Amino acid sequence: MNYPCDAVTTPVSGFNCTPNAGISKFNVTSGLTYRLRLINSGAEGMQKFSIDGAKLTVIANDFVPIQPYDVDVVTLGIGQRSDVLFKATGKPTDAVWMRSTLGTSAFVGGCTLNDGISPEAVAAIYYQNANTSIVPTTVSTVPSSEIETCANDPLSSTVPSFKMMPPVKPHTEQIINITYQSNGTHDLFYMNNSTFKADYNDPVLLDAKLGHKTFPAEYNVYDFGASSSVRLIVYNYAQTGVHPMHLHGHNMYVLAVGTGLWDGSVVNANNPQRRDVQLLPNAVSATEPGHIVIQFDSSPSTASVWPFHCHIAWHVSAGLYINILEQPEAIKHDMQIPSIMAQTCRDWSAWTGKNVVPEIDSGL
Repeated sequence: MNYPCDAVTTPVSGFNCTPNAGISKFNVTSGLTYRLRLINSGAEGMQKFSIDGAKLTVIANDFVPIQPYDVDVVTLGIGQRSDVLFKATGKPTDAVWMRSTLGTSAFVGGCTLNDGISPEAVAAIYYQNANTSIVPTTVSTVPSSEIETCANDPLSSTVPSFKMMPPVKPHTEQIINITYQSNGTHDLFYMNNSTFKADYNDPVLLDAKLGHKTFPAEYNVYDFGASSSVRLIVYNYAQTGVHPMHLHGHNMYVLAVGTGLWDGSVVNANNPQRRDVQLLPNAVSATEPGHIVIQFDSSPSTASVWPFHCHIAWHVSAGLYINILEQPEAIKHDMQIPSIMAQTCRDWSAWTGKNVVPEIDSGL
């Protein structure tokens, strides 16, 4: 539907709400199957994607092909992508709604912030002989329980098509506890009691290239050396909702998702889900965290400094971020920094020597 501009009481400077702006329209032909590539490119909103009256077949998550399975609704945390098949089984004169609904739940804050003004976006799907001058009249049959579920589909359903088995015993294992607390003036996120703060004039990758072994605590650097495999056991004690945790540079194995302390069990141990963003459950209580267990392979070919962070914009802004330093010796001896990047750093240093750069948050 058109956005209810009359409900906007605090307009954002420079942005105008256009009433009756129209809706997106898609044309389909009965009997054909369409591949939809869904991307949640938002800052905070967990999206629940559906098409009225249709089953959707999920065939890939974060570009990793998986064994197909059917769903009524596709859950997309911030930064997540899913490829789905939509079979156009309607009559040639049909018109139906495509929907993306903000995830909601009973706990305070729900899956996502919701101002109540327009929690659902729609687009019209018109079959080949449908009247495109009128909007669809279909209604969603997706149960409210599915909209209220703040989680990705079960790991037992998301089995990669190409089998890869991670090491049963990784070279390195690291526990990361996420908390939310005050630093005296602001509420911030902490990972193992350290909140992230960037220094724009001191890039961690450049430091690693120069052979530095130690870093300021607020850089949140985890040096895993030459480890060939790394397992992260991530506990969410924050009680601020679900976190879409994103690892750069890797398709991470997702070994387990749940609440409480991890019991050591792995789902699909011979071929676990691989993706680069996974929803970390909310804490049940102050003593019962949500958890995910992820693992990734490492070699000189993956040498770099890789961010691992929550993809909710305000959460990473509040310090929910670490730097993963991989294969530092390969960085030092083999990585070549392009001359344009080195020149950019020199130019930046010269400019900031005369100009103050306001860093209002973690730097991200």
